[in-house]
Amino acid sequence: MRVEFSSGPVARPSPLAGKKLLVNVLRLSLVRLKIFENNAPNTRHASMMKLPYFLLFFSLLGHTSFSQNSRPAIPAVHSNIGYDSDGRAFVNVRGEKVYEWRSDRPYTLQQMQGDPKGTETGVRFDFGRPDFRGTLTYGFIPYGDSRHPLPVYFNSTSEIANGIAEIDISKRLDGVYDMIGWQKSGRGTIGYRVSNQAGQILYDGKVTFKGTGPFEVAITITEGPFVNLLTPEGATLSFETNREVRASVLVAGQEFREQASTRRHEITITGLSPDSSYPYTVLCDDNRQSYTLRTAPLPGSRKAFTFSYCSDSRAGQGGGERDLHGANYYIMKRIMALNTSQKVRFCQFTGDLVSGYLTDVGEMNLQYANWKRAVEPFAHYFPIVVGMGNHESLVSAFRGSVGKLRIDHFPYSESTESVFAENFVNPHNGPESEDGSKYDPDPGSVDFPSYKETVFYYTYDNIAMVSLNSDYWYAPTKNLIPVVGGNLHGYIMDKQLRWLAKTIAGMENNKNIDHVFITVHTPFFPNGGHVHDDMWYRGNNEPRPFVAGVRVDKGIIERRDQLLDIIINQSSKVVAILTGDEHNYNKLRLSPDTNIYPDDWSGEKLALTRSIYQINNGAAGAPYYAQEETPWTPHVSGFTTQNALVFFHVDSDKINVEVRNPDTLEEVESFVLK
Repeated sequence: MRVEFSSGPVARPSPLAGKKLLVNVLRLSLVRLKIFENNAPNTRHASMMKLPYFLLFFSLLGHTSFSQNSRPAIPAVHSNIGYDSDGRAFVNVRGEKVYEWRSDRPYTLQQMQGDPKGTETGVRFDFGRPDFRGTLTYGFIPYGDSRHPLPVYFNSTSEIANGIAEIDISKRLDGVYDMIGWQKSGRGTIGYRVSNQAGQILYDGKVTFKGTGPFEVAITITEGPFVNLLTPEGATLSFETNREVRASVLVAGQEFREQASTRRHEITITGLSPDSSYPYTVLCDDNRQSYTLRTAPLPGSRKAFTFSYCSDSRAGQGGGERDLHGANYYIMKRIMALNTSQKVRFCQFTGDLVSGYLTDVGEMNLQYANWKRAVEPFAHYFPIVVGMGNHESLVSAFRGSVGKLRIDHFPYSESTESVFAENFVNPHNGPESEDGSKYDPDPGSVDFPSYKETVFYYTYDNIAMVSLNSDYWYAPTKNLIPVVGGNLHGYIMDKQLRWLAKTIAGMENNKNIDHVFITVHTPFFPNGGHVHDDMWYRGNNEPRPFVAGVRVDKGIIERRDQLLDIIINQSSKVVAILTGDEHNYNKLRLSPDTNIYPDDWSGEKLALTRSIYQINNGAAGAPYYAQEETPWTPHVSGFTTQNALVFFHVDSDKINVEVRNPDTLEEVESFVLK
């Protein structure tokens, strides 16, 4: 068995061995074909008997090619990872080969969408799993009857048996149940929910149909439209369809049309007036949906407005919509309804949208789809800007007697970061990657995942929001990072740090920006649930990334202090750090008098020159964490494990904060930030 590790060329099954196998099989096949030809009663019979051997030949050809070429190159930034002669990936942990592991038969987005097809009487779903049993709940979506279109579920369901279910439109949703007028118009949209035998909801989808019997599945807007990248002149509208179509958007008498047909759509709207509301219509074939967006004010207008902040909506306890396969659908709908009632201009949501920690891209897409479906009826009107957390992790996993080892999924075309970027639309103004950093083992090649759309900033009127990624190139198995390489939870790596310093310096010189917010998933100062990690690790500075077997210079607390120096000492405009990860709400007043070090700290101490707040709100539905004791506990206030949504009421040079429970609508607290 030949094995090489990531410090050099990656071992793969020998191409020569594959060719020898193929030649031997071909020889055997030809011998047997000759025997069959000699004994076949007629030419047609002989030809028929040849067919399985040609199929076998081409199957083996494809298999040999797959074995040689399908395994991705192991990134040079990792250590002790190799392939055995069968093409199986493993990690060498203290002499033991810990082999790659993938979840068995995960639920995927493609499966749970059900590949709907029209029938004589309605729509048939095939979930691609013959052993899948469950329930299909369904009902019409009455577009135009509400600003926030949601399904009105029918009073009975369809059984999913052997992976198949049907909705009988003509006999069950006619007459008194035809509240959308499909019998007259010949079209409509059905919302459907897929549940397994245990009753857990796995997917919330939509299908548009045409006809009055027989029926056909029409072009369906399966996700969105979402308002993104808001500017004073317009926005980018994103949405997905069930089939490729050349879509367009009508707004202010203009039609913005795509150049080519696609399933994933991003249409940029321009030429609008600042701080103005505009009705818009999305057109996909004969599917039309109409909503309203409001453009941003001109930079530095200093008009009064409100935005909101929250994080951590991964699946909670209690069943039903609190765990819609990865997302707390219930609380997210409540949050979005409260956002709408408060007329927010945008919502910042920083990390742990879903449960994640998955090995399959299709299942990750399913969890993201469920989260987006929860916010979608409200996000037709204003942006929800999302940042990345640790539960967005898509991992390459290995299992053995040493336990489970997880690193950022490779190849990096399917990394945590790239799959996140494919699912959301964020600014493209962040750093490229950690390639070219001091620790890059091969500056001439791409060795790290991209930062694209996971690190960025944006502005609105006189505020700026800087979104960092504290789970970049994240390896969840912290104790084995020195063995295999990777970044730890909460650590901001070198090139992202330099980008932050440059970005903050630019904002200091921007006369249109009065207030800067830093948002990052992990608290600088954890208070309940993550005192053992985040940017603290119980006061231990030793945890840090390893790159290609090399331990980086700065430990987690030293790196935290470098961040604080940029944010506080080198800036006069940063007013707050918005964090999550810990499933509670609290605020910390961080001042020169706040103790931020362990009692036995012997390293250099950072002297803070002014005061800001760390506002933690990881209370968007994930299971709660209680408060823990830390050196800065005396400066923490407002701690609650209730669900929370934070509103920032900005009025020129003043900012007032209001915190409300989206479930009960009661006020948690309010205070003056600036």
